[in-house]
Order: sequence, then structure tokens, then C-alpha cells
Amino acid sequence: EVLLVESGGGLVQSGGSLRLSCAASGFTFGDHAGGWFRQAPGKEREGVSCVTSEGITHYADSVKGRFTISSDDAKTTLYLDLNKLKPEDTAVYYCAAGGCSGEYFWSVTWTYDYWGQGTQVNVSS
Repeated sequence: EVLLVESGGGLVQSGGSLRLSCAASGFTFGDHAGGWFRQAPGKEREGVSCVTSEGITHYADSVKGRFTISSDDAKTTLYLDLNKLKPEDTAVYYCAAGGCSGEYFWSVTWTYDYWGQGTQVNVSS
């Protein structure tokens, strides 16, 4: 059974940092791509970043230079380092497996096969 469990969300002041983690079971990110999405209240889920099994990364323009996606050596945990956080980064952040299908399709939600339950990130001004 494939499971993705996110952790690391919380409340942080504007300009602060957080590290989100996504623990995978039933597969590894060495075999599948992984991604992070977020959904703010009243808005659609949007792609934040993804990384292929070969290490190719994609980022949303709104987070480039501030967020970094990575994984551990065992490829069982996916991370998202959030720096220079802004109030508009407030959302539920979701981990997903699969997808990351190129520059133009990496953020298409239906290309991802598995999803975590999400972790809340709140950024205060």
C-alpha cells in the first residue's frame, strides 16, 4: 500500500522558514517523481514544486528562489524547505507522487497518482 504522510507545517511570521517533510511507504522517490502542491481557502490546488527520479526540478514562479525541494539519501522522504515566507504562502500543503511530467505539465494534478493528507502552513504578517 502506498502512503504519503506530510509533517512540518505550523504558524510562522512573515520572513520566517519551515521545512515540510513527506514520508513515503510502499515505494521510494528513487522510482517515482514527487511533488508539492498547496491549496489556500477558496482557491484551486496549485503546484509548488516537483522533482523527478533523475533529480530534475520544477518550481512555481511565485516560490522560485525561496523554496527548495529535496529528498533524503534513501529516497523515502521528500522535503520542501520554505524560506522568506509571505502571508500569501498560507495554505494546506500536499505531497504527491508521480507526475512531474516536464516543464509544461509538471503541475497538473491529475498526473499524480498518490496524495498525502496535507499539512497546514500559516504565515502571519
